[in-house]
Amino acid sequence: MLEFHHTLYEKISMKLYELQAIATRLNDFTFISRARRIEDNTLEIMFDKKQSYFFNMTRGHSFVYKAPSQRPLQGYNAPFDTLLHSLLSGSKLLSVDVPNGDRILRFTIAPKSSYKDKIIYLQLEFTGKNTNAILIDENEVIIEALRHIDSDSSFRVIRPGMELLAIPPFERTEEVKKIEEIDSYLEQKFTDIQAKKLLELKKQKCSAVAKKIKKFEQLLNKLPNKEKLALQSEEFKNYGNLILSNLYQIKPYDTKLKTYDFEGKEITITLPKDVTVNRISDYYFNLSKRAKAKAKNVHIEQENLSSKKAFYENIYYALEQANTPYELELLVPKRAKSLRKKEKLREGELFWIENYKVLVGRNSNENQKLLEIAKANDLWMHIRGVRSSHVIIRTDKQNLPDTVIQAAAKLCVDFSVKNPGDYEVDYTKRKFVKVQEGSNVLYNKYDTIKVTKEGVEIRI
Repeated sequence: MLEFHHTLYEKISMKLYELQAIATRLNDFTFISRARRIEDNTLEIMFDKKQSYFFNMTRGHSFVYKAPSQRPLQGYNAPFDTLLHSLLSGSKLLSVDVPNGDRILRFTIAPKSSYKDKIIYLQLEFTGKNTNAILIDENEVIIEALRHIDSDSSFRVIRPGMELLAIPPFERTEEVKKIEEIDSYLEQKFTDIQAKKLLELKKQKCSAVAKKIKKFEQLLNKLPNKEKLALQSEEFKNYGNLILSNLYQIKPYDTKLKTYDFEGKEITITLPKDVTVNRISDYYFNLSKRAKAKAKNVHIEQENLSSKKAFYENIYYALEQANTPYELELLVPKRAKSLRKKEKLREGELFWIENYKVLVGRNSNENQKLLEIAKANDLWMHIRGVRSSHVIIRTDKQNLPDTVIQAAAKLCVDFSVKNPGDYEVDYTKRKFVKVQEGSNVLYNKYDTIKVTKEGVEIRI
């Protein structure tokens, strides 16, 4: 979800002439097609099935803009959201006013669901720290509000069932301007704010991913050298043999053994503490075996870390390419981070697309693990003819919307390849995927979706 930062929005506040121009424009409409929350503090109201206006009710930084209908960043199901949808969606818009020339937009509405001439109000209050969106009945009693306010915060208690008190008069000294074309004005405001918000959010997401890339670089640099481990293994083995050959010389309290190696050179071997004399040779033989095993397996760990580093580099490049906050949120979601522990996902990355869980493998081993935990009706996808991440979409036996499949296919490409171009992503149910060896698979009854990856400017 998006957060508005004070540094970017400290100068944004609604002016009276803006609210009056907006009210005049909204009175041209007669019908509210849809009302919903699309961000934590932003409401979308669509009028006459085609015109969407957005009301950002951030405390102290509220504003209104006009843009095409936007997809919510997450599902909002609070009582306020349920009532906003049920009372306003499909309702008749009777009027929009700025009561008493104050900091309020007040919508007078006849809900679709009413059996008689019922009237309700949506009051949007642009009042600094107490900015709020409030649903009110015809008796001025609060139905529900975006945020509740208690008596210890304000004399105006905002809670369901309470009578809504009037806002104290506010003397305005601001300059009055005439807005010739309010829609163009609000569309430009959206463009300006979106550009700043995108830049700030992109910077934030890129910084988080760059830290992960750096972490894997550090882990790679700390990996032991294969050749050094092999020499160390041989050295420990020689120590074990020398100790066996000189066992009769070692006393229980000795800390060192001075002797000659098998080439006649003088050598001093440090003896381990708390190990009995007859077990010292085993101690060094065990060290030799461990060093040999590490030397044998270090390349596996190197491949594992390198593949994860490449995965996050691909995410970084995709972030640089993203043009909307929605794309950025898909690539680096806050929600997935907070819910990863609940999912108990040890392998791969967890993402969310329209409330569907999406699991992504970062390398061959994780691809294999995801194949093992996927359910029969989960959707599986990967890029045809290219080594790529495997993507699993949890379906719970539901039919997936095309938008989810398209977004997941784009993630599959973004996470798997750096080079721009056209890619074909195959997808099918997990039950139609037959594992061959490791994460190599055969599959049938599949569909294909084409994904174009644009060129990106690479900067880390």
